[in-house]
Amino acid sequence: MTLRIYNTLTKAKEEFRPLDPKNVRVYVCGPTVYDFAHIGNARPAIVFDVLFRLLRHLYGKEHVTYVRNITDVDDKINARALRDYPGVPLNEAIRKVTETTYDQYQKDVAALGCLPPTSQPRATEHIAGMIEMIKVLIARGHAYEAGGEVLFDVSSMKDYGKLSGRKLEEQQAGARVAVDAHKKNPGDFVLWKLSSAEEPGWDSPWGRGRPGWHIECSVMSKDALGEVFDIHGGGLDLIFPHHENEIAQSRCTHGTKVMANYWMHNGFLQVEGQKMSKSLGNFITLHDLLEGQMFGGKSWDGQVLRLAMLRTHYRQPIDWSLRSLEESEAALNGWMKLAAGVEPSAIPDSVLDALCDDLNTPQVFAELFQLERKKDAAALAASLHRLGFNDETYTGLKPAALNGAAKEQVEKLLSARLEARKAKDWKKSDEIRDELLAMGIQIMDVKDPVTGEMKTEWEVKR
Repeated sequence: MTLRIYNTLTKAKEEFRPLDPKNVRVYVCGPTVYDFAHIGNARPAIVFDVLFRLLRHLYGKEHVTYVRNITDVDDKINARALRDYPGVPLNEAIRKVTETTYDQYQKDVAALGCLPPTSQPRATEHIAGMIEMIKVLIARGHAYEAGGEVLFDVSSMKDYGKLSGRKLEEQQAGARVAVDAHKKNPGDFVLWKLSSAEEPGWDSPWGRGRPGWHIECSVMSKDALGEVFDIHGGGLDLIFPHHENEIAQSRCTHGTKVMANYWMHNGFLQVEGQKMSKSLGNFITLHDLLEGQMFGGKSWDGQVLRLAMLRTHYRQPIDWSLRSLEESEAALNGWMKLAAGVEPSAIPDSVLDALCDDLNTPQVFAELFQLERKKDAAALAASLHRLGFNDETYTGLKPAALNGAAKEQVEKLLSARLEARKAKDWKKSDEIRDELLAMGIQIMDVKDPVTGEMKTEWEVKR
């Protein structure tokens, strides 16, 4: 079985040939742990979990290393620490912020069916390595100190911009980089910047400061996987400047032709046709969805969220909507009913072929519907397990729970319907029933076997 993946570096779909089939190495940019993970953070976690599972199937579990870093030094983290823990020493407050959000992230992605990566290095654990890499870059003429910062000189690298396809003269400053007079070029980016007394910092040859964003991943990936490894992944938004700058730092430090041989990027995500933002009121965290705080108050099973993500090919933009969740749940319910408790067989070649075609999950799910129609429960169970779906932990076939506010609303409508029925206002009763159905609530009027009185039972069906 031959794996082919789209390589952002070459702009082509290529056969995957690992540097060492006994040591396949993958690095993916993980979250900045300043707040709960949102559904945009979930997409790379799910996509590269599928890749991790596939590589383990193709090369053996013991031969695949998957690293997903944790960024725990960042200006947003500093701001959150000052907001949430006033009066607490900054370094201690930062640790409180990152520990809380780190723990929640692990719980959320586990609920999505994601396996733990082989390792999850934290940026704060690699400060010494970052300082050493910066020293090398300065010594080799690729970096310079100016204006209280150490900056990478983009003009020192002849093919800078190859990943993003941007010419040097078109480069703009990126995240954490301000266009200042002390820069040789507008696109020069920060490797190290000085910290004020109110900001976290580490001692360095250039003064007490903290690293720039990009240097973190260059050091963590090298420490975990070596100077050159197989696959580097992340979101499409990271191609420039983050991944472009990672490549520059790593190649110029180690003198290598590449940092990673294959670069994979997942597409953007929007919500109900709009860009997700707090100002639009459509900012959705995984915690909200799992706990029933969004989309009608229903607690969605994490595996439904996983399927909703994978129905769209990972490189394409995805529109997150209530309808997509409902359709995903309906599909997963059908598969789980057939496959639950069944001993898995071998995975069908048609499913593996689709996965090996640049993770073509839409085609995979078309194959799963075929297996469902054929009632091939064993093959369906094997395919679902390989994709990270687990019938033992799936709650979608059980009556769903509502949060307090939604449950209170249902009870009020049921009470109003009961009053309408007592008054023989059948039109009003039917209107309320239809309103409940629109909420995904199915009702049934039954006679109490003891009292003989009519009562209403209900459950969430969507």
